[in-house]
Amino acid sequence: MNLPILLANARTSSFSRWWANFLLPWLIPFNRPHGFKVIPLKEGGISVRIPYWRINHNHIKGIHACALATAAEMCSGLSVLERLDPKEYRMIMRTLRMDYHYQAKKVTTAVCVPIPKEIEEKVVEPLRTSDAVDYTSAVELHDVAGNHVATGTVTWQVKPWNKVRTKL
Repeated sequence: MNLPILLANARTSSFSRWWANFLLPWLIPFNRPHGFKVIPLKEGGISVRIPYWRINHNHIKGIHACALATAAEMCSGLSVLERLDPKEYRMIMRTLRMDYHYQAKKVTTAVCVPIPKEIEEKVVEPLRTSDAVDYTSAVELHDVAGNHVATGTVTWQVKPWNKVRTKL
């Protein structure tokens, strides 16, 4: 499976979107119980829909902070991987910082729109001369009422597979 092509096709095809949302829970089993839906944005970037259902609730019936953070991580990672081929580059999350602004009591969507030129300049070009680089992206989370629920900042370490020293 070629993830960048799958996500590109899902931008314009409802069948490809369905197929991506069928495959991703199997490829990322940790996120399966949350019921996240990935929606590639037409102009580039990824959004992840977080359903307001019981498994995602905290003790006061809002969406749990960890579910919001997991969606931010997924959204950021997929938005970067649509520009970098996962067969060529390995990404590992280095840091995740969440700033919470509003209690999520409705369906919430995480959105990350990296700039392709920025990924080329900050990731691909530096990797020609170094073993690894860090890339940071921002994710905004809003509920269906338009409230800014949280902001996630995710830093990824990106490395070519031939520079990875651990075995799979």
